[in-house]
Amino acid sequence: MRRFRPLLLLAAIAFPGVAPAQVAGPPIPPHPVTLSEAVTMAQRNAVVVIQAHGQVRTSAASTRAAYGAFLPAVNLTASSTRQYANARTRIDASGQLVTISPFPWSSTAGVSANVNLFSGGGRFFDLRAARARESAAEVNETAAQFTAALDAKQQYYNVLAARESQVAAAAQLEQAEQQRRTAIARANARVATRSDSLRAEILYRTAQLAVVDARVALETANASLTRVVASEVPVTAAEDTSEHPGLALDDSTLRSLALNGPAVRQARAELSAAKAAQKSAWTDYLPALNASYSRTGSGAGNDPELVDRNFGYSGRLSLTASLPVFDQFQRELRVTQARVEQANAEAALRDARLAALETFTTQLGAFRSAQERVISQAATVEAAEEDLRVQQQRYAVGASTLLDVLTSQTQLNQARRDLIRARYDQRVAKAELETLVGREL
Repeated sequence: MRRFRPLLLLAAIAFPGVAPAQVAGPPIPPHPVTLSEAVTMAQRNAVVVIQAHGQVRTSAASTRAAYGAFLPAVNLTASSTRQYANARTRIDASGQLVTISPFPWSSTAGVSANVNLFSGGGRFFDLRAARARESAAEVNETAAQFTAALDAKQQYYNVLAARESQVAAAAQLEQAEQQRRTAIARANARVATRSDSLRAEILYRTAQLAVVDARVALETANASLTRVVASEVPVTAAEDTSEHPGLALDDSTLRSLALNGPAVRQARAELSAAKAAQKSAWTDYLPALNASYSRTGSGAGNDPELVDRNFGYSGRLSLTASLPVFDQFQRELRVTQARVEQANAEAALRDARLAALETFTTQLGAFRSAQERVISQAATVEAAEEDLRVQQQRYAVGASTLLDVLTSQTQLNQARRDLIRARYDQRVAKAELETLVGREL
């Protein structure tokens, strides 16, 4: 291997993207971040947030365009043409004899403007619809930010749960190792059967596997958290400081906030846009009035000139009124489509409110249930630890069997897992409520 080391280094320099694994450095340890830092990173880098922000920009541009519909459209035109002809006359395509100007360059310049004076009020309704859609896009961006925050919190809490599982597995291994030593000593002293030492060995190996599984779960949770926050380096959760998260508001206040959450506000804005679009569709039955003005100058000379005192100018002002009598039922189609969109928006708003109430009831119940389970399981863990300690002491003096010890150990392991799960459920339920109401609790 030493003989090929220069070749490996040369390959690493020449092809850095395909360097051998031996040249790569040690893995980077995950960088601890707080919950607020993880949420901030997720809200800044999440795909849903970036897409929602792009929708806000597009909606704002549509609103500006709706305002611009009230302003006149202005165009500037200019052209210069050079003629190459030796003769002073020529025959055009129709066979007529045309006298050619003695000047080689002919130039024109002009300005035109047109504005819609009246279109049945459609522009006002279009502006109202555009502003409503912009509001809906802003609310959608807020909802996307809380969705990104929820994802970050869930992965953050997964890391905390995996870390707690790792601590519980280490305690399980320590207790299993102690029990194995006791069982072996009693078997050597011929005060216990060899079956006790074998069962203790099985318990010890099971605890070792639990330690390995907990380590893998923590590494997986760290990788998931790194992806959610879109970090270039591995990250992990910092030490948890909120052992018992609570709710700062009462149930009635939370219910009111849920009925006015981001999802409901977005549905309400979409309904406002649909109503404005329906009113705009009806304006197609009204006449339209347009005004236009143009001024053009033209002339000839030895050089191309867009402005000259010898130019001849002409202007034109026109007012046009139009009333579509029959357009093959296109107006009826637009009105029907607008009515359908409004009906859909009304149904969506109703469903958003009911969904908010359903989610509020579910997540609040889940939070209260998890809160009680945390208290209960914490007491259960304490009782199970004491029970195991007593059973181990009794087994050491021959007052109980190994089966009693194994039963107590199993109960303690299950109580620890239930406590970890209850803490995770409580944290996630609170994060779900925060996403629903659109604010921190």
